[in-house]
Amino acid sequence: MRFRTILIAVAASSALATPALAHRQWLLPSTTTLAGASEYVTVDAAVSNDLFYADHVAIDPAQVSVWAPDGTEAKIENPAKGRYRGTFDVAINKPGTWKIGMQRSSIGGTFKVGTEEWRVGGRMRPPGAPGAGGGPGAGAPAGGPGGPGGPGGPGGPGGPGGRPPRMVATVSDIPANATDIKLNESLSTYAVYVSSDAPTKGVLTPTGKGLEFDPITHPDALVSDEEAQFRFLVDGKPAAGVKVTIVPGGKKYRESEDAQELTTGADGVLKVKWPVAGMYWLNATAEDTKPSDKRAQTRRMSFTSTLEVVAP
Repeated sequence: MRFRTILIAVAASSALATPALAHRQWLLPSTTTLAGASEYVTVDAAVSNDLFYADHVAIDPAQVSVWAPDGTEAKIENPAKGRYRGTFDVAINKPGTWKIGMQRSSIGGTFKVGTEEWRVGGRMRPPGAPGAGGGPGAGAPAGGPGGPGGPGGPGGPGGPGGRPPRMVATVSDIPANATDIKLNESLSTYAVYVSSDAPTKGVLTPTGKGLEFDPITHPDALVSDEEAQFRFLVDGKPAAGVKVTIVPGGKKYRESEDAQELTTGADGVLKVKWPVAGMYWLNATAEDTKPSDKRAQTRRMSFTSTLEVVAP
């Protein structure tokens, strides 16, 4: 059995759990296993209906991070963003499993000031992440023009112009007199693994936070005639009842999606059989009432990966 080099894409998207035929985001490495530590992997990044067929919108390579087998951060090379697809290279210059991907956390929802409804917008990214700071749709600071307690001019948010409700950037901007606060925390991770020579576990070590992928079968050692076992954790503990969707690529060239809808057992373990060799999209989702911010009511978590399954 050959081993595969690991690229992890910790990708960020709003909601990675998507129904059939909805837009899905994906990272597609040119391979997941390499021999030697002087190779490159090229990764395509896009959002589309049919998996791994770029026809909707590109993912900006600037959102992607890379970790070497020892956990140190590496860099992408030759990034480019086209109309339908982003692309970049990663130099695999150390043996072991690499992680390339995206990660995002956000808290959003609504609240009221008097009888007027406001929205909490913007995104919170890990410190030092590309684009950290106010995200698209971030509102004005509290008390400023268009903020809670501030003036709302004609045609402005909440004004006669019929535009959407007013917005603030983060939960810290919610005023003290707010009522009917309804907030949800979202945590999403996209990870692809690429291995040079023998796969390693370093970048797969759980952190104990949120929904995590803790595979028993290494993701770069998948064979079509062998059952794989993947464990999922929530806050470091085996997570029962995690819903997992697995879809083979190439939907554009077949009638049905051929998705597998699976659920983890009481031990958090998922058992998977691969009908054919090829690239697969895996998406796991979970929800609970343990958000990091005490004002939020729920926490929605997702983990997504692209996996390569080889022929025996």
